[in-house]
Amino acid sequence: MPRHRELKITLQPLQLVLCIALGLWLGAMAIGLSLWLALGLWPEQLEPELPPAVFREPAPATAPAQPAQAQAQAQDEMFERYKDILRKQEAQQAAEAAQGNPRHLDSPKCQFWLAQNRTAPTDKSQANVLEFCY
Repeated sequence: MPRHRELKITLQPLQLVLCIALGLWLGAMAIGLSLWLALGLWPEQLEPELPPAVFREPAPATAPAQPAQAQAQAQDEMFERYKDILRKQEAQQAAEAAQGNPRHLDSPKCQFWLAQNRTAPTDKSQANVLEFCY
C-alpha cells in the first residue's frame, strides 16, 4: 500500500509580508519605467504637432454695435479682397500654364499628398506635393 506524503507548510508572516511588498514595489517600478520609456519614444503620437495658426485678438465683448451701413461696407471690402485674391490666383495659374509648367493635379498620388498637406502640413507632405503635382 503506497504511503501518502505529508506536506508541511510553515507560515512565516514577516517573510510573506516582505515578499508581497517587494512584488508590489517591483510592479510599480516596471509600470513607471514603461510609461517613462513610452513618453520618450513616442511623444509625437501622444501630443500631435498642431499646424501653425494665425491668431487674432478677440473682439471686445463690450464693443458698441456698428450701424448696418458700416457692417455692409466692411463685408463689401472683405468680398473685394476675396475677389482680388481669386484674380491673383487665376493670373498665377495662367502664367504657369504659359510657361509650360505641367501640373498633374488629377493623379491619385497628387490628390493624396494635397489632402495630407491640407490637413497636417509637414515638410515631407510639402515636398511630396511639389514632387507629384508639378
